[in-house]
Amino acid sequence: MKKKIFVFFPDGVGLRNFVFTDFKDIGENKGFDIHYWNNTVFSLKDNLGFNEVKIENHQTHPLTPLYLRARKHIELNVSKRKFDDQVYPTYKFPFNYRGFKNTLKTLYIKSLIGLNNSERGIERIRKKINTLERSTSKYAYCKAQLEVHKPDLVFCTTQRASQSISALLAAKDLGIPTATFVYSWDNVPKAMQVVETDYYFVWSDLMKAEVLQYYPFVKEEQIFVTGTPQFETHFDTSLLESRVNFFKQYSLDVNKKYICYSGDDETTSPLDQYYLEDLANAVRSLNNKGYNLGIIYRKCPVDFTKRYDAVIEANKDVIEVIDPIWKQVGTMWNEVLPAKEDLKLLYNVCEHSEFVTNVCSSTVFDFVAHNKPCIYYNYEQPQLKKGIRDIGQNYKYVHFRSMPSDQAAVFCTNKNDLEGLVQQILDGKLSNVSEGKKWFEIVAGKTPTKASENIWKAVKTILE
Repeated sequence: MKKKIFVFFPDGVGLRNFVFTDFKDIGENKGFDIHYWNNTVFSLKDNLGFNEVKIENHQTHPLTPLYLRARKHIELNVSKRKFDDQVYPTYKFPFNYRGFKNTLKTLYIKSLIGLNNSERGIERIRKKINTLERSTSKYAYCKAQLEVHKPDLVFCTTQRASQSISALLAAKDLGIPTATFVYSWDNVPKAMQVVETDYYFVWSDLMKAEVLQYYPFVKEEQIFVTGTPQFETHFDTSLLESRVNFFKQYSLDVNKKYICYSGDDETTSPLDQYYLEDLANAVRSLNNKGYNLGIIYRKCPVDFTKRYDAVIEANKDVIEVIDPIWKQVGTMWNEVLPAKEDLKLLYNVCEHSEFVTNVCSSTVFDFVAHNKPCIYYNYEQPQLKKGIRDIGQNYKYVHFRSMPSDQAAVFCTNKNDLEGLVQQILDGKLSNVSEGKKWFEIVAGKTPTKASENIWKAVKTILE
């Protein structure tokens, strides 16, 4: 009899990894009966014809977000003390004192932090969150669904969504094994482990070591190193379009060489538009010296600001905009969902660009998979003033310590150097690809094309 697996989407961030890759096909070929337990507004049944169990009750306990915020702060405080490292406080977002309600919430969170600012305190907060979520109507609702459908395992596609807590607690209370996937390369040191499951699927040996380091309640036998499906499509050559067809489709000049500027979200890089402007100036200067260059600007899919518009308009002679193919199905950032077509688009942007430039994005790995270099901007803009976050802080984060050397990306630390770095890359005199591939292996594991298969092997092992 086939084992029934609930692939659980608490939000839409896992669609790219677990719907638009070969993940489902591989699982079905291995004999699993796959049902998508769907907490999102995107209907997998209507849009894709998948077996779907829809979660219509989205209620979390009103106190849960406050306890989660306190837990994150306490975990970062504990890490700062335990590892004697000042990086951890920089992961915190400032408290909100705007208005009476926000001030009350902030004072409540700070009181929770003050009363529980230790490893034992974290344990108390974790237990309280579970108690709160077990008291919700969503917990009862999800438990009833599980009792009807009787899955053999629930696999949660991200570890960081508060919407998943009650559902996973319901599964555990019914004795159904639970597993979660650690979604992003920077999540573990940032205290973004919201859920607690029986098993954890991680990208690499590095991430496994991090989970054990930061979460002592997790045992080694609970962790499976699987890789991430995030990069699998970059090795699927069937996605490749010819240069002529791709350029025609997006009205690009086939005689030009294009540099990809990959935009960032406003939190990570609040002055991101000025780095795009710097690149445009460098490209125009090189064109005056005989080069024939353009820029493909691909925005961050969850950035809805107008901050780039003036720069793009002023530089439309060199900047071509190719937006990612994502669809907004709600008002929150995690309700902006990728379309399958975007995987092919990103593949071809990587393939037909000379290299990528951005602020500290994981697109370095997307492009390295295509043997293309990456320039990271790491200098202050003159527009930086009090209250605006300096992007230099990003490169001090723990996940950047995984670089095998400072040549894993090409760092531009001075605006005046940018043109020269661009020219050296174009002339074949500078590249980070060799070291970047080593970094990619450290972060994403040794088998980037086998992640989906590895996850299903882990599921089989758990059930056996």
